[in-house]
Amino acid sequence: MSAASGLLAHLAPPLAQVGKDLSRLVDQAGGRLIMVGGSVRDLLGKISPQELDLEVQGVTLPKIKVILEKKYRLDEVGKAFGVIRLKGLPVEIALPRTELKTGQGHKGFNVTMDPDLPFEKAVMRRDFTINAMGIDLIQEKLLDPCHGVKDWEKRIIKHVGPAFIEDPLRVLRAMQFTARFDFSVHEDTLRVCQAMSMEQLPPERIYLEWKKLLLKGKNITAGLQFLKKTGWLRYFPEIQALDGCPQEPEWHPEGDVWIHTLHCLDAFAQARIGDDWEDLVVGFAVLCHDLGKPLTTTVGEDGRIRSPMHEPEGEAPTRSFLSRLTNQVDLHEQVVPLVRRHLTPRIFYKDQASDGAIRRLAGKVKRIDRLVRVAAADIAGRPPRKDEFPEGPWLLKRAQELSVKDSEPKPIILGRHLIERGLQPSPAFGPLLNQCFEAQLEGEFHELADGLSFLDQAIFLSKK
Repeated sequence: MSAASGLLAHLAPPLAQVGKDLSRLVDQAGGRLIMVGGSVRDLLGKISPQELDLEVQGVTLPKIKVILEKKYRLDEVGKAFGVIRLKGLPVEIALPRTELKTGQGHKGFNVTMDPDLPFEKAVMRRDFTINAMGIDLIQEKLLDPCHGVKDWEKRIIKHVGPAFIEDPLRVLRAMQFTARFDFSVHEDTLRVCQAMSMEQLPPERIYLEWKKLLLKGKNITAGLQFLKKTGWLRYFPEIQALDGCPQEPEWHPEGDVWIHTLHCLDAFAQARIGDDWEDLVVGFAVLCHDLGKPLTTTVGEDGRIRSPMHEPEGEAPTRSFLSRLTNQVDLHEQVVPLVRRHLTPRIFYKDQASDGAIRRLAGKVKRIDRLVRVAAADIAGRPPRKDEFPEGPWLLKRAQELSVKDSEPKPIILGRHLIERGLQPSPAFGPLLNQCFEAQLEGEFHELADGLSFLDQAIFLSKK
């Protein structure tokens, strides 16, 4: 069995069949179909890729369209770059191309499609050697002109060549690849990254790399330490401020807030639940949970280090950091409450908080299970301390009993109930509805009928 055949054995049967069908069609037209990029890298890691990245050689774009349309529906969303997607299938097909840097930013390129460009030259525009491999699907032959297999086996992230500097996003890609694969970055690549600038990168591209770091990183510490070595933490000043911010050694023997945050993120990575949105919200909350400490940390006359009110003070830097990454308001509004209250589980456990307090907490943080995950990562991020975390199971149990573990309480009494009682919409609705909701949170009623009785009494008393 050839090296390529061994790799293709890891391809999921449905994708393997599509690959065979496409390679046969292209071969009959006198072309050559090559699996490229992340698809090959995943197979090298014995993982079936979720989508196929394919490159066609020896066939023009109009001709490949005619060939494919015999069997597939096409989406030409990337037509200008010689890229075609198969509708309904996770398959992307591209023609080889050359890129000439003509201006600043990720759009400052002159792209020329060249179906006759040899694979060995085409891969020189790629970022890392582990992404510059190919598999000839007809001959089942591994193509590795940049020695990506050797670097994969050595667990090294290494850039392909001089064109690397033309896209600064590749520094952040190195960050998340380092974390995802737990690889080290080659010293030559590190030096190149140190000389690059993040300017001109659009936020949505930056956000995508941070998202991959949090959702896929196995060793998030390695990725962020790489970012520090490149000097790129300066582009994220809220995170950079954690570096060197001291903590009281009794409670944080691991070191400063930066080191603590790295340990917390690795603990989070070990406990992801597989729901991308939930993991993303919690991951960003863990990353940002102590952003208030640089603003509040003081050393007292007794020599003790304290950071009073760092929870609420963390809101502004969290919003600042997230706003430069993405305009997804729902992400901001779900991360910030977790940052503001990440110490609450321990406080509530010590005080044996009431049902009403727990219901109110759920209303503020949206999901108590998220808050417990953030608090658990915070507790775990203090090696060599191995503190117990009884507040987590306790709070989850209480929240489950109150039906607010994974949702915020919804008011039972609404404006329409006031209208049904003959009241005209007015500013007086607000106080009445708030009074009903407060009573509901305190457990004075749980069902609509009891809520309406409470409302009737509140209306009567308001008229006295």
